[in-house]
Amino acid sequence: MSLPTASPPASSALPLVPRCDLFCTVVDNFGDIGVCWRLARQLVREHGWSVRLWVDDLASFRHLRPDIDPSLARQRCDGVDVRRWDADFGPITDNNAPGDIVIEAFACHIPEVCVQAMHARKKAGNAPVWINLEYLSAEDWVDGSHLQKSLHPQLGLLKTFFFPGFTERTGGLVRERELFSRRDAFLASTELRDAWWQRTLGLPAAPKDALVISLFAYENAALSALLTQWADSETPIVCLVPQGRIAPAVGAWFGRDVLAPGDAASRGALTVHGLPFLPQAEFDALLWACDLNFVRGEDSFVRAQWAAKPFVWHIYPQSENAHHGKLDAFLDRYLADLPENTPDAAPLSRGTREALRTFWHLWNGYASTPPDWPALAAALPELNRHARAWANAQAAQPDLARQLASFVEIQVK
Repeated sequence: MSLPTASPPASSALPLVPRCDLFCTVVDNFGDIGVCWRLARQLVREHGWSVRLWVDDLASFRHLRPDIDPSLARQRCDGVDVRRWDADFGPITDNNAPGDIVIEAFACHIPEVCVQAMHARKKAGNAPVWINLEYLSAEDWVDGSHLQKSLHPQLGLLKTFFFPGFTERTGGLVRERELFSRRDAFLASTELRDAWWQRTLGLPAAPKDALVISLFAYENAALSALLTQWADSETPIVCLVPQGRIAPAVGAWFGRDVLAPGDAASRGALTVHGLPFLPQAEFDALLWACDLNFVRGEDSFVRAQWAAKPFVWHIYPQSENAHHGKLDAFLDRYLADLPENTPDAAPLSRGTREALRTFWHLWNGYASTPPDWPALAAALPELNRHARAWANAQAAQPDLARQLASFVEIQVK
């Protein structure tokens, strides 16, 4: 299939197939590219856009999509034109000229030659819609910053700041149209769940009478104490550990050099299975298959919410503990009472709110005290109902791709 060119349209009206350039620098291995890849595919599949995804680290991208070839400067995957974003972007030609929409994700800076080419389009009367897609935050200030404008001081190009978020005054969250139907079909089908266990772990079915937990996190000083509590649990615990930054420490706790994919280890009530690094679709299924999910960063954080299961978030650490305010802002929203018309909504008990808040704080290093696993375990039934109600409430708002598409249509009318 031939790749689309990026020559400018004849008028300022949005063409039948809008052409979008989405730029992504890989900062935290997988979070940034995880969000951008989901968004790019959704804009192609559900909104008919032609998307070029420019990525500066295709090797990391390959973990999420194994058929990506880091050696190729351009390739097509799931309808997306994937481009390797080299340090030398080269001169502007029809092959790399900016399209109708230019999105710089997560404060990355697009090449200066692209900015100049966008200015040339502006002088011709068809300036691209320039969007700065920001990081997700539940902080109150986001509502007032979403859709704010910034004018380039020399070129007069207008940039719009687009903030994902949790309220109707933000840009929403990445959520594919069929996501909930796939999730619910998986949860309703013993055959689908057993097939996932067989495919992923070589086990014939999910463990019976055990609490199943996924563990995907950054390095964490609280890990050893938590594993000890799991080993001492009265309820059997099966922990699934995808390859990542915490997997070596899990292996070390068992006295191993590594916890490789396919490895299993047990101590007391705890059995741990090492998983490969899972592509995005398989990671979604991992979240659905578990009773509790530990997630990190931004992409898996959002997917855990759509999984409608209790979860523990390891937020990306920042200097001077700036991340603590972001984590508390989300907890305040997540633990607040949901609208009465939300399916499955019911006020959380004070004990459950405090159990989750305290566990998250200690898992994120607010203090050196070990997390209280028994308190969180006792709250899981109530948190399970709340997780589904929260997902339903968030799904009542338009998703990020739909809001981006609607915004662009308005800008060119």
